[in-house]
Amino acid sequence: MSAFPDTEQIRDALRRVADPEVGANIVDLGLVYRIEFTGSDLLIEMTMTSPACPMGEMIIDDAYAELDRILPDECQPEIRIVWEPSWNPTMMSEQCRLRLGWSDPPADQQ
Repeated sequence: MSAFPDTEQIRDALRRVADPEVGANIVDLGLVYRIEFTGSDLLIEMTMTSPACPMGEMIIDDAYAELDRILPDECQPEIRIVWEPSWNPTMMSEQCRLRLGWSDPPADQQ
């Protein structure tokens, strides 16, 4: 049996997945809410910046492709899209907010 990556290695792989509309990776955008192994299964709960995100399917396909690169064959990943909590710009990493020009969260998000 191959070694399973830890959650930080999973997070690093998901950093290679970008939201093309925003131009930032899904981890730094704060879209990945949960990474959990149960036996040989991997569950990832994530969201999109908006329920109407036209790139959602592409982002999920890219995430599965990156996971396939690092997971052993016996690991079955599942990516679930969740809408609670709703994503907002305060969920981004500070570095991502600065790079996108959002140095301070919007007033209604503070």
